[in-house]
Amino acid sequence: MLARVISLGDAKAYVESGLVTTTTLEVSLGDALGCAVAEDVVAREQVPGFRNSSMDGFALRAADTRSGGAQLRIIDSVMAGHVSSLRLEPGEAMRIMTGAPLPEGADCVCKVEEVVIAHDEVTISRRIEPGECVREPGDDVRVGQLLLGAHTELTAPALAVLAGQGYSTVAVHRRLVVGVISTGDELALANDPLAPGQIRDLNRPLLMALLATSGVSAVDLGIVADDYDQILAVMGAAASRYDAVISTGGVSVGDVDHVKNVIAQLSQGRARSMHVAIKPAKPFAFGLVGSTPTPVFGLPGNPVSTRVSFEALVRPALRILAGHRLRERLRIRGILDIELPTPDDDKTHFVHVRAVVRDDGRIHVRDSARHQSHLLSAIVASNALAILEPENSYSRGDEVELMVVDADSLVEG
Repeated sequence: MLARVISLGDAKAYVESGLVTTTTLEVSLGDALGCAVAEDVVAREQVPGFRNSSMDGFALRAADTRSGGAQLRIIDSVMAGHVSSLRLEPGEAMRIMTGAPLPEGADCVCKVEEVVIAHDEVTISRRIEPGECVREPGDDVRVGQLLLGAHTELTAPALAVLAGQGYSTVAVHRRLVVGVISTGDELALANDPLAPGQIRDLNRPLLMALLATSGVSAVDLGIVADDYDQILAVMGAAASRYDAVISTGGVSVGDVDHVKNVIAQLSQGRARSMHVAIKPAKPFAFGLVGSTPTPVFGLPGNPVSTRVSFEALVRPALRILAGHRLRERLRIRGILDIELPTPDDDKTHFVHVRAVVRDDGRIHVRDSARHQSHLLSAIVASNALAILEPENSYSRGDEVELMVVDADSLVEG
């Protein structure tokens, strides 16, 4: 498995060409958040199911207010969840609450803020139009309407819509379970004392969190020493058990960089070790293991490189596996309030930056992190990756493409 330089586009194409979407199953709505719908979902009930008031106020006949207002007799009160047994006749009104069924004979509602109430009479001070403050049956959803197309991600509003249709379960592509491995003799657990030459493992906590925020169930498979047989055993077992495996370290050209060779052995010819034309995160290995097959990703060991590899190559692939239509992070154009260095090579550079919405309504890049693959603390405040292409200029005031990784923080409080 000889490493060669390959463009990011070609690397993505190679990874994604052999992926097989996970099987589908029926799950409760409570377990479906973030999953992709397995099939089109159509409405089986109209919403609203009946004419109802959109405001607290008084139900009445619009014809009674043609002269610019009216004084009407209050004959009943209608609360949400209840139906009046009376029919509204000329000169009459009913107190009504938001969501309550419009009584027979009424065709509009006057908001309570616009009336004067005295004893059993209500005074309307203006003309009310037919249909005012009334929700008609099917205003929101019609029977047979497409609610969710196959491969749509189930968000909170989508789940609420399904619940409103009487669904308690939904068919989805199964949520991925991904095993995460760190390799390297130099690594220690977070609470272990450090021996000479050791560092604490940052990559597993990083990947576990990135997977969790991507709707994936992550399994921590621990640290494996730089030993070919140990890596082979752990990675082989993981590939037979989980939907995907991600490891870090051991994919470059060092004497004990065994991961790329292990992936090649497990994949039996369906693997490639690459030097991707990006910075950071140049070394990358990928293979398909078994008949299913299970994708195995070998990422570089430096933590910032791990993050970039995950965003550029792993996350889009996992979205395909999980049946999602939208696979990429949000891409937007931002205005540079700072200067970024023009790449001095033929690689695409991913630079962690802080972007915000300014008063002009546009996204501006305010700060950039120090651009080294081992400087993880420098990227903590970043919410986007600036994508710098060779031979382009990135001076103050220029536009730059941004991959947004934390959309909530684009607007500063």
